Amino acid sequence: MTQGAGQGPEVERTATLRDFRVPAYVHETGPYVHTAHPGDTAPPADETGPDGYTPTQRDLPVVSRTPTLQVSVEPAPAAPASQPATGPGPLFVVGDVHGYLDELVTALQEQGLIDASGQWCAGTARLWFLGDFTDRGPDGIGVIDLVMRLSAEAAAAGGYCKALMGNHELLLLGAKRFGDTPVNSGAGTATFQAAWLLNGGQKTDMDRLQDHHLQWMARLDALEVVDGYLLVHSDTTAYLDYGDSVEAVNDTVRETLTRNDADECWDLFRKFTKRFSFRDEGGADAVRSLLDTYGGTRVVHGHSPIPYLLGEVGSEDGEEETGPVVEGPHIYADGLAIAMDGGVTMAGKLLVRQLPLTT
Repeated sequence: MTQGAGQGPEVERTATLRDFRVPAYVHETGPYVHTAHPGDTAPPADETGPDGYTPTQRDLPVVSRTPTLQVSVEPAPAAPASQPATGPGPLFVVGDVHGYLDELVTALQEQGLIDASGQWCAGTARLWFLGDFTDRGPDGIGVIDLVMRLSAEAAAAGGYCKALMGNHELLLLGAKRFGDTPVNSGAGTATFQAAWLLNGGQKTDMDRLQDHHLQWMARLDALEVVDGYLLVHSDTTAYLDYGDSVEAVNDTVRETLTRNDADECWDLFRKFTKRFSFRDEGGADAVRSLLDTYGGTRVVHGHSPIPYLLGEVGSEDGEEETGPVVEGPHIYADGLAIAMDGGVTMAGKLLVRQLPLTT
C-alpha cells in the first residue's frame, strides 16, 4: 500500500512480528463478502470460537492524503451552540479521530463548540469523545492535547468535555508499557509493539508521548450513560465480561490497567477491538443486552467505520471513492444503535453531532 502523508516508515513485518502469524480467512455476512479484520468473529485455524481471534493484522485501510497543516487560518464564523436558560447544555458526540487534528478542529468549529482560535466557546454544552484519538493519522498527541485543554476550558464555562477509552488507547498504552514483551494472543505469540505498528502506530506520537498523556488515557471510562444514551467505543457486547453496571465496568478496566499485567491488558485490548455485534442478524438483541444491563434507550458507538457497517469500503490508494459518501451518523439495529465513525482514515468524514439527531 502506498505510504500516505503522516504515516510512519513502512513496517518490516518479518522483523517486527517474529514468529507471530495472523490467520487468513474470509467472513461472509449478508449479500456481500468482506475481507476479515479484527472484530470479525470467524475463528483462526486453531480455535473454534470468537474468543480465539487476534487483533494484530492491519485491520482498516489508511488512505494516502496530502499533508495536513496545523490549523492557523480562521474559517467562517460558526454560530455558537444554543444554550438553555438553566440546566445542562446540549449534548454532542465525536467519532474516531485517529490523529486527524485539523479535521477535528474544523468539525468542532462547524458545530460552534470552539472559536476561530481553537478555544471553547460553547458555554454549558457537553461534549463526549468516543475514543481512538491516535494512530493512522498525523498528530494523535496533538489531538489528546486539544481534548485535555478543552476539558479544562469547558469545565470553567460550566459545561464539560469528556472522553471514553478506545481500543487504540489500550494499544498505545500497551506498546509504551510492554513493547516487544510476548503475550498469548490465542493464535500464537504477539506483542503490543507489533500490533501498534501494524495498526497505524506513528513514531512521532510515541516520541512525543509523556507521562501525563499516559495517566490521562489510563483513567478514561469505558462507557457512560448520558441523557438516555449508552456511550461506548466499540460495537461489541464484550463490555458484559467486565461488570453488570457502568461503574463496575469502568472500575474493572482501570484496575486491570493498574495491575500492569501484559496478558491481562492484551485480553482487554483484544475484546475492545471486536466489532459488528450490532450489524447482522441478532444485532438488535445484542444492543438490547447492553441497554438492559447498563441502562439507556440507544447505544452510540465509534470503532467500526460506517462504510464497513454498510458493506462497502473506501479506497486504500487515493483513487476515486466507490463506497457511500458519509454525511452523518448511521442509525441501525432497529433504530437502537447510532454509529459515529465516519471513516476519516478512509477519506470519509470526522463526525461531530448533537444528540438527539435532527437529521
